[in-house]
Amino acid sequence: MGFARTCSVALVGVEGVVVEVQADLEPGVAAFTLVGLPDKSLIESRDRVRAAVVNSGAEWPQKKLTVGLSPASVPKGGSGFDLAVACAVLGAAERLDPRELTDLMMIGELGLDGRVRPVRGVLPAVLAAADAGYRQVVVPERTVAEASLVPGISVLGVRSLRQLIAVLADEPVPEEEDAPQEGRPDPLLAGLVVPGTGAGLPRGDHVPDLADVAGQHTARRALEVAAAGRHHIFFKGPPGAGKTMLAERLPGLLPPLTPKESLEVTAVHSVAGTLPPGQPLVDRPPYCAPHHSATMASLVGGGTGLPRPGAVSLAHHGVLFVDEAAECNPSVLDALRQPLESGHVVVARAAGMIRMPARFLLALAANPCPCGRHGTLSGGCECRPSSIRRYRARLSGPLMDRVDLRIAVEPVARSELIALSRGAESSATVADRVRAARERAAARLTGTPWHTNSEVPGHELRTRWQADPGALAQAERDLECGLLTARGLDRVLRVAWTAADLAGRDRPTSEDVNWALELRTGVRRGALTTVSSGTSDRTAHETATTHPPGPQNQD
Repeated sequence: MGFARTCSVALVGVEGVVVEVQADLEPGVAAFTLVGLPDKSLIESRDRVRAAVVNSGAEWPQKKLTVGLSPASVPKGGSGFDLAVACAVLGAAERLDPRELTDLMMIGELGLDGRVRPVRGVLPAVLAAADAGYRQVVVPERTVAEASLVPGISVLGVRSLRQLIAVLADEPVPEEEDAPQEGRPDPLLAGLVVPGTGAGLPRGDHVPDLADVAGQHTARRALEVAAAGRHHIFFKGPPGAGKTMLAERLPGLLPPLTPKESLEVTAVHSVAGTLPPGQPLVDRPPYCAPHHSATMASLVGGGTGLPRPGAVSLAHHGVLFVDEAAECNPSVLDALRQPLESGHVVVARAAGMIRMPARFLLALAANPCPCGRHGTLSGGCECRPSSIRRYRARLSGPLMDRVDLRIAVEPVARSELIALSRGAESSATVADRVRAARERAAARLTGTPWHTNSEVPGHELRTRWQADPGALAQAERDLECGLLTARGLDRVLRVAWTAADLAGRDRPTSEDVNWALELRTGVRRGALTTVSSGTSDRTAHETATTHPPGPQNQD
């Protein structure tokens, strides 16, 4: 009778759980039993492991073999256990010394010829191993750079099971040819998310620059505020006005990720299989742009068995852009409400409940009506009023109440297109101001759990960090008139603080607050202030609703 054990890692969402792989050999009819709540892909490892061991020159034990995965209560899936199962079997058969396997963590898939193939989730798996006290891990050679991101871990990269057997048995290590590249990232996700390239989008090597945008001065300034304070933004305008063009340039204005943020983002993309070859660490905010027909599972996470990361998690610490938002399924869009508030998403399935990170900057874009010409200077809209109302109502009030900046994007004039090359600021110039504003906010929020203005609770902004005396007068009138909700007032304060940080002021002034109100309600505050000063609040409210921004822009 022989017994050996080693360790591997099961991924639950984007977190790893250490699993002990035990192999037991007993006299009896030759059989291979795998226990411990494995899924279909893990059950198939019996045939992969047997073929890999034989083709690596080792003898397969002709006895009753039982391999157990502990803890048995944790669902386990994927092919990443192959390497650990093979070594545990060889240890029980005394081809390897069982004592050499006890303190090793092994992650990797085996081909039938014994090659060790890369798997998803190497970084979170190694992080879990480090937290559990392991200091030596064995991974496929192609994922060594990813595993080496975890400090204090000794990483051994192998090309084949034959090489690993030689290393553990203290024998000469054979040379193995490098296998061809295996098509990472996942082709199902290619084009949906681009990690680690800043504003890089799936359009070759060209990096979109804000200098390419003609006109749109208000939208450009709102884009800068969104990047500086991580405020959610909504673009509404006719087709061809530049809504998508503006949103694609938002990631290029964001500061690089901190080391902690980089590890978090890389772990998510490692589990999803979207890490580009040769780029083990994501150091720039990712950009995720799902199609408007995306399902609930693809947006918030899901799949068969335990859920996998969705678009909200792939955009963690980056930008989630939903184009043609009014064409989306309303229930799918409303699923964004919880992660927008909490910064994470909890997905419950029959196989278990998973919590995944989802702190992203949301950018929405939509047309004013189904044909897109309502309210434009050229006119020509033939949509019925009832059709326009239904179209706009697809963006629910609770969702839009969580969006800080709402911008009307008008068509660009011919003169602005001609003057494009003169005076347009580049993304690098705006990014410098955004970085400076972020540093001012971080210095002010030192010692608190918050890092950007969008995260600060409204109570703290009204008591601990107050605006200039009298700066909130107009906002308070809007609250009384019903133009603002209580949450809307808090979000106006956050935007006002970001505007003050960009301007280098110590606290928001009435100008900052009024501009934040204009961005939220669509009402020009200069005219509204004049009207309100000489008339009643009811008159001001009527003035504000004479040209409403549309049902989706109201609180």
